Amino acid sequence: MNYDFDYADVLQQLPYLLGGALVSLQIAFVAFFAGALLGLGGALGRVHGPRPLQRAIGAYVTFFTNTPALVQVFFLYYALPDAGVLLSPLTCVLIGFVLNSAAYLTEILRAGVVSVRRAELEAAATLNMSRLQIVRHVILPHVTRMIYAPLSNFFIILVLGSSMAALFGVEELTGRAINVSTTNLRTIETFSVVAVIYILITFVASLSLALLGRWAFRVHARIF
Repeated sequence: MNYDFDYADVLQQLPYLLGGALVSLQIAFVAFFAGALLGLGGALGRVHGPRPLQRAIGAYVTFFTNTPALVQVFFLYYALPDAGVLLSPLTCVLIGFVLNSAAYLTEILRAGVVSVRRAELEAAATLNMSRLQIVRHVILPHVTRMIYAPLSNFFIILVLGSSMAALFGVEELTGRAINVSTTNLRTIETFSVVAVIYILITFVASLSLALLGRWAFRVHARIF
């Protein structure tokens, strides 16, 4: 093998690649927090809602957790224009990711909601708390402590999964790496640098989430 490695051109594009990493994080943040909001509603509906609502949420979760996120985004990107609905590639990716993550987070959060002791809910009702107050002051703190680790892991999965947005022309980290490699023809160098960037992102995210869990929720998650 007479291949000569040359990282000069790739390193010149480092600011451009880091800008793509920021887009990847933005996609993950939107998908996680919007999905968590929908997932919390879905979890509460599955546990405390009427039977028809439970079945509807169950069908939603089954569909989105048993089909690939890539297929779901493909549907939004290619099928909706035939129905006269035109969305930008980034919008299609965000909607697809939010709907997909909401399904998974519904199940994760449902496990936390089920773990809330009935005595705590009855005590809150005795104190004449409204449903919103019960959710805010009783259910959410307990659920967060119980499932903080799975939620943190799911966020890391979303960061890495955001790379599929490149297939739809979104210039996140992988999308920009493709642009760079097709320009300088240094595919090995480009994607080895991108791999290091992904490792750094996930390490910093894991460390930040572990420290946040210890500070805000008293969750003693492992940092390393």
